[in-house]
Parts: sequence; C-alpha cells; structure tokens
Amino acid sequence: MNPPSTPPSATPTGSSPPGAKASVGSIGDSYDNALAESAIGLFKTELVYSQGPWRGLDDLELATLEWVDWFNHTRLHSALGHRPPAEIENDYYRDLQDPFEQPLAGEPIVH
Repeated sequence: MNPPSTPPSATPTGSSPPGAKASVGSIGDSYDNALAESAIGLFKTELVYSQGPWRGLDDLELATLEWVDWFNHTRLHSALGHRPPAEIENDYYRDLQDPFEQPLAGEPIVH
C-alpha cells in the first residue's frame, strides 16, 4: 500500500513535491494569460454568444476571421484617441522610418 500523497496546499512555499518539475514560464506570464483570457471573453461575448447559434464550425471560423479583422482595423479604441489599433500601428512604424520628418515637441512646423 502506498502512503497518501501530500496535497499541494500543504507543501511549504519555495519547495516542490518530489517528482514535480519547475514551471517553464517567465516572469510576467500571468499578466499575458490574463490579457489573453480577457480578449477571449470579449470575443465570446461580442461574437460567439451574441450572434450564434452557428450552423457549423465553418460558419464560426469565417465569423471569427471577420471579427478579428474588425477588431484590429475598424474598431475605435478610446485609449487610442478613438482611432483603430491598425492606424496607430501604421503611424508608429512610419515614424520609426522617418524620424526626422516629425518636429520635436515645441518646435514650429516649417514648410
């Protein structure tokens, strides 16, 4: 007969039960997971539950592609000055390529 195993809650902090492997995650992964779960919840609320029931996986897959396109290219985001995320990203990369075309803060624009 094998002895009962120690429940995880009874394991002292900083030690692992015999045979357990350390996490391969890095610092901050829990924040990434929380962000992903938030986005998945938004997706389910705005698309899956509100526009279903779906006839099949093909219909849900097509609707998912359309929703992701809308989310990235059309949706107005209040934290971005009511601009779509794709527009902000395009401006960011344009500014990286042409840093001298943009005046510094407080400098007049010379034409």
